[in-house]
Amino acid sequence: MARTWAKRRKTERRVGRTDPTGGRRFVILTGLSGSGKTQAIRALEDLGYFCIDNLPTQLIPTMAELSMRDDAGPDKVAIVVDVREGGFVAQFPRVYRKLRASSVTPTLIFLEASHSALVRRFSETRRPHPLAPDRSVSEGISEERRKLNAIRSMADLILDTSNLTVHELRDIFMGMSRGGTAKAEMVVNLVSFGFKNGVPVDADLVFDVRCLPNPHFVTGLRSLTGRDPAVVRYMRRHGSTREFLERLTSFLTFALPQYVHEGKSYLTVAIGCTGGRHRSVMMVEALKKTLAKVKGVRLRVRHRDS
Repeated sequence: MARTWAKRRKTERRVGRTDPTGGRRFVILTGLSGSGKTQAIRALEDLGYFCIDNLPTQLIPTMAELSMRDDAGPDKVAIVVDVREGGFVAQFPRVYRKLRASSVTPTLIFLEASHSALVRRFSETRRPHPLAPDRSVSEGISEERRKLNAIRSMADLILDTSNLTVHELRDIFMGMSRGGTAKAEMVVNLVSFGFKNGVPVDADLVFDVRCLPNPHFVTGLRSLTGRDPAVVRYMRRHGSTREFLERLTSFLTFALPQYVHEGKSYLTVAIGCTGGRHRSVMMVEALKKTLAKVKGVRLRVRHRDS
């Protein structure tokens, strides 16, 4: 983790500083097929980057050199390079190391996603995987991930897009460009749910609040939800609720920045009670307020069963 953090800090200094090239930026986007490189490059194009998709690897130094010239025109250039070009895997590490040793200050961003997310995306688009035109998409994804491991290890920023929508991915890249930093906010999804309906399949952290007083058994509260003031007042009257919330807030206030530093882009925190209407809803609404000031995160709330 220390190595990852040091590498990320170096990236922030490189991308965010006013450099000797007069603020010119040269961004290289790569990663797994289906991970969102097209949406990322479009977002950068909307923000004034001169963008090139599928540039041959051998032309990267030439393009980088041109982008550094005062009379070249665009001062912000972004290119996409990936396995669609046959020599990419073999040639890119050497080309990139040479580029880093030159006067150019490149930023390498690697996009990836979980195996299941990539399979789903290829299924939705009905396109074959570039490495497996005559085989299953799953085989192509596994082969590509293995081949790109060395390039992934060279990246300044690794962005997991598994749980991001197209719009969220574009927001991240647009925020990165506007702020001049490669450190995007982590989306934290606070979800309330009822255990009787199952644990959310995308939950990263799950907390069980069935140990707290249950408004379901109080006359006049059963038909309400955890967003109603009467339910909130009832629960906060109990010391166990206040202590649970205090301890959970303390843990998340500590843990969320650690996930941000590790480079995680999306985290789902699920709070569950029996039916998902009272206790879990109240806790999620309370966490939304107490975690609002945590730096580097953007909160979203969803009440699944309320």
